[in-house]
Amino acid sequence: MSPRFSAKCAILFHATLLALAFKAKAGSIVVYWGQDAREGTLTDTCASGKYGIVNIAFLSVFGNGKKPQVNLAGHCDPSSNGCQRVSRGIHNCQNQGIKVMLSIGGGSGGYTLTSPDEARGVAEYLWNNFLSGNSNSRPLGDAILDGIDFDIEGGERHYVVLASRLSELSRGGRKVYLTAAPQCPFPDNWLDKALQTGLFDYVWVQFYNNPQCEYNTNNPQSFKDSWNKWTSSIPARKFFVGLPASRAAAGNGFVTTDVLKSQVLPFVQGSPKYGGVMLWNKYSDDQSGYSSRIRDSV
Repeated sequence: MSPRFSAKCAILFHATLLALAFKAKAGSIVVYWGQDAREGTLTDTCASGKYGIVNIAFLSVFGNGKKPQVNLAGHCDPSSNGCQRVSRGIHNCQNQGIKVMLSIGGGSGGYTLTSPDEARGVAEYLWNNFLSGNSNSRPLGDAILDGIDFDIEGGERHYVVLASRLSELSRGGRKVYLTAAPQCPFPDNWLDKALQTGLFDYVWVQFYNNPQCEYNTNNPQSFKDSWNKWTSSIPARKFFVGLPASRAAAGNGFVTTDVLKSQVLPFVQGSPKYGGVMLWNKYSDDQSGYSSRIRDSV
């Protein structure tokens, strides 16, 4: 082998390592889909190439003796099994390497867990109807989702039991991801104990509708302190900056794409637990083009 050829191989080798290292540091964009019929199908959402994870929102009714119920706004009617067709979109997304989660909770307030036994029962319902278990009445069809997202904004605090039971059910089988969308004030009112278990893979902190810890160009330190607190205190694998995808998507907390790229991302990407950006929601992102303008920087 000639010295010139060896040098070329070495250059290619180091370039490959550099590319892999860069890719390893790259983040993903997470989006919530399901609460606006104008946002298009799940298949179209994933075919856009913008997102690494899609949260189907929401399973908005559970606990307190109620039968769990999916609400996908104008997309489909679960009462007539009309949402089973979403299964095709789930398969299409997963075939592209995109994780699809079922988000439970939301802002409706139609859920609670009144006891540890009820929490275990809800976990088993989720396992049998959306994950690798068996049921003849799966609301989203035969697709096996990648995990459960906890977007909890109320109810009793038995989410440790819910998360633990889901983790138990998935042992020895297909990986079930557990994710959460807590509000940025630390600790979260509803999910702190569950998040402290170390069972959660990804946490997308909602840095909006909470002025005390949102990013503010006049006082960025409150955001930075909050981010550092979350990433140092909660034993999750990756953390994401949760933001509204447009000014209309939340009461406050919108960060322009220029500020995100020049000020927010350079800071959060310094954390070894940085995972990317979460956007609420798909329809707002369609209107603003937010993800298209940030994806090369995330």
